[in-house]
Amino acid sequence: MSNLEKHPVELFEDATPLRALGTDVADRRRETIILEPRDVPLGGPRAMNVRRTLPQRKRSLIGGWCFIDHYGPDEVAERGGMVVPPHPHTGLQTVSWLFAGEVEHRDSAGSHAMVRPGELNLMTAGRGIAHSEVSTAETTVLHGAQLWVALPNASRHHAPFFEHFVPRPTQFGDAVLRVFVGSLAGQVSTATTFSELVGAQIDLPAGTSIDLPVDERFEHGLLVDSGELTLEGAIVPVSHLGYLEPGLSSIRIEAGSDPLRVLLIGGVPLGESIVMWWNFIGRSHDEIVQFRAEWQADVIGGGAADGRFGTVRGYDGRALPAPELPNVRLRPREQE
Repeated sequence: MSNLEKHPVELFEDATPLRALGTDVADRRRETIILEPRDVPLGGPRAMNVRRTLPQRKRSLIGGWCFIDHYGPDEVAERGGMVVPPHPHTGLQTVSWLFAGEVEHRDSAGSHAMVRPGELNLMTAGRGIAHSEVSTAETTVLHGAQLWVALPNASRHHAPFFEHFVPRPTQFGDAVLRVFVGSLAGQVSTATTFSELVGAQIDLPAGTSIDLPVDERFEHGLLVDSGELTLEGAIVPVSHLGYLEPGLSSIRIEAGSDPLRVLLIGGVPLGESIVMWWNFIGRSHDEIVQFRAEWQADVIGGGAADGRFGTVRGYDGRALPAPELPNVRLRPREQE
């Protein structure tokens, strides 16, 4: 999914690992931090609205995870569904995960696939890719999440490619786990990662709880899709993100009076500074300016179909122009 904001917030993230800050800082930050979503409209009056929990001022990265849009359940007849024209990405992976509906994906690496509930579509942008996303005519309700992973510097110029993976639902205590990235509780995803990560859907019946073993080197976030989550004793409302610093070998997850569904993400702190603007991730202001210029010249202006971003074949419509850059250099946003 594209970030369709007309005035996207610039972001510079200095992802200093906690161990570099000293044990006193790490010890003070074991509590659950609750991150509130902000509503972002994707287009005109009938367009979808999403609830964005990453990035924000309180937290910009969880491991390599750098972006979460949570949407639906939306009645397509009322909202018009998802129609995202070809748009660019650099330096990241997109993780598409649905709870309901179906989305058609096309990209400039030649991939054409359907995104369906419980199935992972993973697109590695690497040095540059373009893609489109459109909900299918059969879709009546659209409900899911789009997540991005920032690629580490050593891998961010990789050739773009696309993968599909269907995780096997697995019982863990009272919960059902679907591990779509990395490994968790003995389940392993075959999806390619370039840093140590985990991503999973967790479904828990009302009034039950689990103690989930996790990698204590990881920081974790749990996005509540439905129900009410109690995470390490703290209540996390629906559409909010509960964040935990590294250092825990298990996480206690409790469901309230309704069935609980959450997405768990996590990873080793990235430990690198990134600049993120619109749909680009780079390492400097000048690099972002260059990405935008190439997109506008090669794709929007029709200058080079074989340039960095290529061509999305099969999409009936024009590509999405980039917003105007701010009138100042992209500057650091400090982590609170």
